[in-house]
Amino acid sequence: MKLHNYFRSSASFRVRIALELKGLSYEYVPVHLVKGEHKQGEFAAKSANGLVPMLELDGGERLAQSMAIIEYLDETHPEPALLPKDALGRAHVRSLAQSIACEIHPLNNLRVLKYLVREMKVDEEAKNTWYRHWVRDGLLAFERELSQLPQGTYCYGDTPTLADCCLVPQIFNGKRFNVDFSGMDRTMAAFDACMKHPAFQKAQPSNCPDNEP
Repeated sequence: MKLHNYFRSSASFRVRIALELKGLSYEYVPVHLVKGEHKQGEFAAKSANGLVPMLELDGGERLAQSMAIIEYLDETHPEPALLPKDALGRAHVRSLAQSIACEIHPLNNLRVLKYLVREMKVDEEAKNTWYRHWVRDGLLAFERELSQLPQGTYCYGDTPTLADCCLVPQIFNGKRFNVDFSGMDRTMAAFDACMKHPAFQKAQPSNCPDNEP
């Protein structure tokens, strides 16, 4: 398999975590978003949406969208499972994961931040204030959702799930922008537990071949 991705992309980070949790080997193919490589050359020709990550399977099939990729990996390589076996548990985990992937991330991805600066003429500090507001607002909602679920080591239970694959990259990005994480005890406890796990350590941006300061 080939994973076309960017070290700082939250969505790419999610998939790298899932691959590491599953113990699956893959070829790392960097696509530099800031330099616009996702709009150029071979990647642009292969990718329908021009976004990372894109997983290229051994048979040549291509999969886009991190959540779809991770669920594909979970269905084709079921152990260790990233979704609970019971329907209610799966719904809870998907709800947690989607609260980040669908509610927080779309407001703060690179395309949106660039548009705010280039087209809306928002200055750097205002852009960062926008980012911090929506990340904190979304994570507080995530914390409230966690508080309604039984306490476990990770977001849901005592093994990592799809929710943790989404949470960790969002916290990484939030730290880059100095987001206030106060009042998020359950959320940060799950993050800290994840960062003690070898799969999350191996998948983090600093271990990627295209990592930059």
